[in-house]
Amino acid sequence: MRNLTIFWHFFVLGLFSFGGPMAHIAYFRKKFVEDLNWLDEEKFSKLVALSNFLPGPSSSQVGFSIGYDKGGIVGALSAFVAFTLPSFLLLYLAAIFQSSYSSSLIIQGLISGLKLFAVIIVADATLSMFKNLCKIKISRVIFIISVIILVFFQSFYIQLLVIVLAGFISFIFIKLDENEEIKYKKISKIPLILFFVFLFIFPFFINENEYLSFFNSFYQVGSLVFGGGHVVLPLISSNVTVSQESFLTAYSLAQAVPGPMFTIASYIGAISFEQSAFLGALIATIAIFLPGFLLILAFFKSFESYSKNTKVKKILLGVKASVVAILFSVLVSIVVPSGITSILDIFIALVGFFVIRKFKLPILSIILFFCLYGIVLIYI
Repeated sequence: MRNLTIFWHFFVLGLFSFGGPMAHIAYFRKKFVEDLNWLDEEKFSKLVALSNFLPGPSSSQVGFSIGYDKGGIVGALSAFVAFTLPSFLLLYLAAIFQSSYSSSLIIQGLISGLKLFAVIIVADATLSMFKNLCKIKISRVIFIISVIILVFFQSFYIQLLVIVLAGFISFIFIKLDENEEIKYKKISKIPLILFFVFLFIFPFFINENEYLSFFNSFYQVGSLVFGGGHVVLPLISSNVTVSQESFLTAYSLAQAVPGPMFTIASYIGAISFEQSAFLGALIATIAIFLPGFLLILAFFKSFESYSKNTKVKKILLGVKASVVAILFSVLVSIVVPSGITSILDIFIALVGFFVIRKFKLPILSIILFFCLYGIVLIYI
């Protein structure tokens, strides 16, 4: 009964949670701290800190943690499935019916409008993350170095190299006060071992199986997403074989539906396996969320003590700066060229960017405006 209650509350949130990870976390706080009193402010803030400390989908990790705290592993899975199910189904249905609507002028206009919306939402995310994660001089230097590398060399492995290099630079050059003695709590070993097995050992046992290869690609992506859902964009573009048209459509649709942005994987999985669309969507969705959840299980009890470690803090400062650079590079190399096709688009994008930065309008109203713009434009 308890887990059914968890499922119901998260399912309702999954139906109406527009606005991205920070908005989702605000919804969680209102529901589970203020309304239901499932946890207090202090515990909730620790769960949010845990999600920011680890790679993965931050809002889904917070929801998973709340479910785990309330109902153990079954409660965690109930929270995840319930919150993710609405967006999974919407994006899966959009993918399987794409052939029937792809020739429609109205749908083409909607997609054009959503692509332009993707330009401003990624630009907004990049600027916000730069302000929050690149506050010190060395972080900005790392950002610039990372951007230069990523402009000339674009691949998943280069992105991984940039992340490692950024962590090394920040570890060497950032000076922080040393910790007082920290009493470390034990890490849960089994989920942490599973995380690394899937990350480093599993790829050697794929044997050219297309489903296992697909699972591995999305697992690798989910393992490297620091800094929020928008960072999944460049990682998917470089690690998963999909056309830019389908990729940007998936990203735009993921913005237009409620729930976690990581369900972009649901759409890509469905279109990648036309004969087994549901299986493809399911594999991609599970794979991209799994690493973040394994890390939550590993560090749920111990993260607070480890997050105070000076060495860890220094490395993460550099990693987060490199993540912003990765997002910026995909903005200028993929999102802007595909989303902006005219002078009018530039003007509308600038106005939209100003509005989204200046005014706290509901995200759905902005999406509807860009959909309408795309439809009107295609008939002119």
